[in-house]
Amino acid sequence: MEGINFGPLGIRPTGGSCWAEQGRPDRLPATYHRTHGVTYFHGCYSIGDDNLWGVNRRRKGAANTLAALKSIRAARPDGAPVYVILDNLSAHKGTKIRRWAGRNNVHLCFTPTNATWANPIEAHFGPLRQFTLANSNHPNHTVQTRALHRYLRWRNANARHPDVLAAKRRERARIRSEKGIRWGGRPILAA
Repeated sequence: MEGINFGPLGIRPTGGSCWAEQGRPDRLPATYHRTHGVTYFHGCYSIGDDNLWGVNRRRKGAANTLAALKSIRAARPDGAPVYVILDNLSAHKGTKIRRWAGRNNVHLCFTPTNATWANPIEAHFGPLRQFTLANSNHPNHTVQTRALHRYLRWRNANARHPDVLAAKRRERARIRSEKGIRWGGRPILAA
């Protein structure tokens, strides 16, 4: 499982593509005064279940990160070890978070600086942005949050078939068994 921050999300018109009447382009209104502030989407993704969930918060911080980690742990109540991939944000590395993770069999795996591509949840944030923020003009954070959660409900209801997920896990295991060829290791020479 992974967890990561996605944001900041401001209230402003966002460009995208859409159908418009001929000769009447869909123009973005100007925003001279932004009085709504920003929110941060704390997203979590379960690789095994192919399930994406999250919550909007007003601030980044250790308390919100800990709440996200607790929701990840609650999604796997059997006590099995949970591995969480996080970026190197200082709010993810506090002693309170590390202490809680150690007591609850949660292993924190930090991506290198400037290497968000190494976190598999990033691939799910692209469609999330496209379907909820592109070509939008949300009037406030409540409406924006509803759009985010509507997409999450749709995405999880239309998750891939379990047989496809099993095939994907087998393929990932095969790739891992190549002994690091994809991550800069030496290729295995045929005998």
